[in-house]
Amino acid sequence: MAQVQAVVELVRGVLGADTMAIYLYGSAVLGGLRISSDLDIFVVSRRPTTAADKRALIDGLLPISGRHATAGPARPIELTIVVEADVRPWRFPPLLDFLYGDWLRSEFARGEIPTGPRPNPDLAILITVLLLGGQPLFGRPAAKVFDPVPAADLDRALLDVIPGLLADLESDTGNVILTFARIWTTLATGEIRPKDVAADWVLERLPEEHRAVLARARAIYLGEEPERWDDLTPRVRSHADFVVRAARSEGPRKPPS
Repeated sequence: MAQVQAVVELVRGVLGADTMAIYLYGSAVLGGLRISSDLDIFVVSRRPTTAADKRALIDGLLPISGRHATAGPARPIELTIVVEADVRPWRFPPLLDFLYGDWLRSEFARGEIPTGPRPNPDLAILITVLLLGGQPLFGRPAAKVFDPVPAADLDRALLDVIPGLLADLESDTGNVILTFARIWTTLATGEIRPKDVAADWVLERLPEEHRAVLARARAIYLGEEPERWDDLTPRVRSHADFVVRAARSEGPRKPPS
């Protein structure tokens, strides 16, 4: 895919010989790209990015990512960079060096540059997904680069991201609803499943009054329905609260003694 190759060339051009590994992961590898899926790309660097590196990456990604791409609409790119020494040997929470996502486009376009490295529990989830099926675009296979993420740390990360997702419920409804389904599924089963498959698992366990919201999010994700929530707005929050309570009731798995 030309868009993926453009990102690989950009990253290697900015980081040079310090580029240790680049992976494609997520929907593009595990579950199949859907109409609204991002291209998830994960980079391991031998050194932290400088402010100039970050600016060069942002300037290179803005024209090729998402519906505002200069050559016409493209898939949104989510680019994550970590420094090898910050994630191996494993410890929780790991450190994030740089993140690009189209939801940050307005800040990036204003010239804002993210600071880093900073603790980011979500990396426990991303690295777990990467180890399940990351496709190397450059460098060694993920199992040669990352330590396994302990189940207890994965569960802690899943629970830690809930407050931020709740804050985004109104602005990113479908994605948040599906992510909550995935969180509950993983905490209950220990498996990370594609969003639509996780939704199926949760739908089987939901009371009737909470099913419509998740069914709508699943249909939007699969491209079966346009995104609209006006008719379900009063039910979105109660659905989210129910699923979050169910997920939290599963509790984090305890580390082995």
